Amino acid sequence: MEKILPFLSVLSRRRFLGTAGAATLAMASQPAAAESASMPTETVALTVNGRRHALDLDPRVTLLDALREHLGLTGTKKGCDQGQCGACTVIVNGQRINSCLSLALQHEGDKVTTIEGLGTPDRLHPMQAAFVEHDGYQCGYCTPGQIISATAALAEQRKGELSIISWHTGQNEHPELSDDEIRERMSGNICRCGAYPNIVAAVRAAAKGVTA
Repeated sequence: MEKILPFLSVLSRRRFLGTAGAATLAMASQPAAAESASMPTETVALTVNGRRHALDLDPRVTLLDALREHLGLTGTKKGCDQGQCGACTVIVNGQRINSCLSLALQHEGDKVTTIEGLGTPDRLHPMQAAFVEHDGYQCGYCTPGQIISATAALAEQRKGELSIISWHTGQNEHPELSDDEIRERMSGNICRCGAYPNIVAAVRAAAKGVTA
């Protein structure tokens, strides 16, 4: 009997811990489910790729999820979901942003451009065509964000906006679009395949034909 008691003690502890864990998970999930069910929606009007949309959204929905889950524009990718990789880059009112870090409700009345709004397979945007010509992609996952970011970066350079490279080279009025400038301006977009030389070549080649 003495030999059996330790076994029974361990078994009872295991049963207790298993039961307690299941009960804790059940209790934790109930408030979350109730909160989700009771969360009121808000209406936001966005103009995306030239089309106006009115969406009823949970206030916590990011612009990225609104584009992907509610409008079906899946070209904008969810990579890190923390604003570090650039895969979700879109252009809002002429400025590039990480859509995973921005709530959809913040963009009432804004004009949003995604990769679907730049060009079509039959009529590529100059930046898209340059990426194809110069093999500026491998797996392709980051490519939509790269292309959107590159398009906006060229527009910024053309307007005379400066980068840290501009200051280092003393070009404080209208910076030349050198390879270093391109790398710096594209540094927020990560390519895990390492296609950076081809991306720089694509941006350089497209520079003369790109419009924002």
